[in-house]
Amino acid sequence: MRERLWWRHLIGVAALVFALVPIVFLISAALNPTGTLSTTDLIPSGASFGNFSKLFHDKNSPYARWYINTLVICGTSAVLNVLIGVSGAYAFARLRFRGRRTGLTGILLVQMFPNFLSLAALYLIFISIGDVLPAFGLNTSLGLILVYLGGAMGVNTWLLKGYLDTIPKELDESARIDGASEAQIFFKVTLPLARPMLVVVGLFSFVGLLNEILLAGVFLTDTSHKTLAVGLFGLVSGNHNTDYGEFAAGSLLAGVPVVLIYLYLQKYLVKGLTAGAVKG
Repeated sequence: MRERLWWRHLIGVAALVFALVPIVFLISAALNPTGTLSTTDLIPSGASFGNFSKLFHDKNSPYARWYINTLVICGTSAVLNVLIGVSGAYAFARLRFRGRRTGLTGILLVQMFPNFLSLAALYLIFISIGDVLPAFGLNTSLGLILVYLGGAMGVNTWLLKGYLDTIPKELDESARIDGASEAQIFFKVTLPLARPMLVVVGLFSFVGLLNEILLAGVFLTDTSHKTLAVGLFGLVSGNHNTDYGEFAAGSLLAGVPVVLIYLYLQKYLVKGLTAGAVKG
């Protein structure tokens, strides 16, 4: 018994070390004044916050603007993704209609194809949209949000449907007897009970969009319209002066919102993940 506990502690410590190594390396690179990723010391000689200062004062890379663009685009897309996904999940879980199973299967099959297969078609479509509605065309945040919403009825719908199936239907019937409409049942009964899974899906959507670079790199071309993923990639590619210290500093700051959200929604995440694993 003691040997098993010893091995468990050893595995836990090893997992923690492997998880912290990339973070420590990133911090070390961000504090390295030479602008390189290689250093012989954990804390490089002459360590300073110069890379962070340079990041916000570089005229060629408006980092603060990229940060705002990312929070607006990813935050709005994540919220709308959850709303669309839970609406579809509610329909498939609670309503009975012809083609229900076929629709669920079709949603799953569509998700098997990667996003870049539709890149050319989306590009041409949004060129035409931009001629009619410039606010939703190429190189706009609203246009990119619409592109991201195209995948809202995917895996999220399946995850949320599995969770909604665990909520007793008797609650809906009791609400109907009390005179509640379908909309009131959805917003006042179902959504509050599904809050843990909504938080999980929303956070996963936010993190996934935060790291997305392919669609954002094609749709956002102006420097001031870029997101963090596209902007930071540009710091170490192309004709830009490849300053990896500045890149590391920007990457480190880009993870701050995710960490704060995780800490704030931790209780919902644990409840949603465990419930989804047991009930889904």
